[in-house]
Amino acid sequence: MDVIFKALNDAARREILDSLRQKDGQSLSDLEAQFDMTRFGVMKHLAVLEEAKLITTKKVGRFKHHYLNALPLQEVIDRWIEPLLAKPVAQGVLNLKQRLEGAANMTDTPDFRMETYIRCTQDALWDALTDPELEAQYHFACDKITKDGNTLTYHTPDGGVMLVCTETHQEPKTLISSTFEPKWEGPDMVKSRFDYLIEPQGAFCKFAVEHYDIPAGQDGVADGWQRMAAGLKTFLETGETAKFGYGG
Repeated sequence: MDVIFKALNDAARREILDSLRQKDGQSLSDLEAQFDMTRFGVMKHLAVLEEAKLITTKKVGRFKHHYLNALPLQEVIDRWIEPLLAKPVAQGVLNLKQRLEGAANMTDTPDFRMETYIRCTQDALWDALTDPELEAQYHFACDKITKDGNTLTYHTPDGGVMLVCTETHQEPKTLISSTFEPKWEGPDMVKSRFDYLIEPQGAFCKFAVEHYDIPAGQDGVADGWQRMAAGLKTFLETGETAKFGYGG
């Protein structure tokens, strides 16, 4: 917690986070152009934010892209703020939802990236991501998930379909690539794609989500991933059903 509060205790670093909240995936040059400081100064602030896990990065070619990582902030909210405020108020004041804009263009740079560390084995994390009965224990919106071959269908409580994901590539226990076909506003929503990445690190696993080609208007995707990851982490570390749903 101390490293998070230290990282936030600087106006320039807060402005960098605000910039990434408005447009995720920016390079060092993109950020440097927005602030009245040297390139080295921006780099120093980014290093502090990365150490605090408030941003995560992905290198594509010669460029490193920076992404807001909201999960550590959510942990601060859960521990220090949520007990003091009514939940809707806390969420209204500290809205971490990503504003994702732009047309869907196939690219190697994700539109959204987040990562967290989970105290669990690599096998346990893999099983939780690939077994629909286990996933139903932590998915924030769906109590029923069915699997047909490589396709997962996420069912809403009223019997509708929220999402369909079809696995396109797998590297056992380290990578899952899937399509992302949203259905919550009807059958004509544009699909995109995402990766799950697993990296064992001693008693922990680093878990990352990278979402590519997000169409304009699907600005609930980032919030959904954060809720899913929070539920996954809690489920694996406690063994209890954990659903961070809307208004729950």
